[in-house]
Amino acid sequence: MRAITERGSLWELAVLSLVREEPMHPYQMLRLLRQRHKDDVLVLKRGSLYHAIDRLESAGLIEAVTVEREGRRPERTTYQLTGNGEQALVVWLKERIANVRRSPSEFMGTLSFLVHLPPNVAATHLEARLQALQHQIGGLEAGMAQARAFVDRINLIESEYLLTMLKAEIRWVRALLVELREGRFSWNLKRILKALRPKRRKASSRRGRAL
Repeated sequence: MRAITERGSLWELAVLSLVREEPMHPYQMLRLLRQRHKDDVLVLKRGSLYHAIDRLESAGLIEAVTVEREGRRPERTTYQLTGNGEQALVVWLKERIANVRRSPSEFMGTLSFLVHLPPNVAATHLEARLQALQHQIGGLEAGMAQARAFVDRINLIESEYLLTMLKAEIRWVRALLVELREGRFSWNLKRILKALRPKRRKASSRRGRAL
């Protein structure tokens, strides 16, 4: 049986939290995740959900209680939380909240190659990103405003965090754009590559002598 202290995936955490509410089958889980806009934090794919369910069932953290079929539809298995599953949910949640893990974003990784674009081209596409961020923030704020009429703040806490992070990114991108547009931040790829080549040859020569 899988150790409860082992950190679970976000998908596994989502499944445990759903069946803690009441026993349900995968279709219900997916529907609730969509209704609650969990696609902000999860890529809602059936495959990911079923893999998480299989792992949790194998570990004894959830268990099947009923298997039903309606007409020609595929069988639907309803799962419920076990005692170990409830313990795992709490342990994993505490660990994920308390501990900081390095998880660089796709944008952060992309920025590490920004040097391969001329500064003016980089600025043009950062401007496009800024507009996309503004559009995303507008949609998120509108959705949250509507949801507040039906749910409490705790049900929107992940959206609140996402909104804060998007606004922080907008501030950073705007500041970077000012530097690029005013010429206070610039680079020359040809010059950078020219400076790097002798250093690489020198390092390669040292490795050859060491061998």
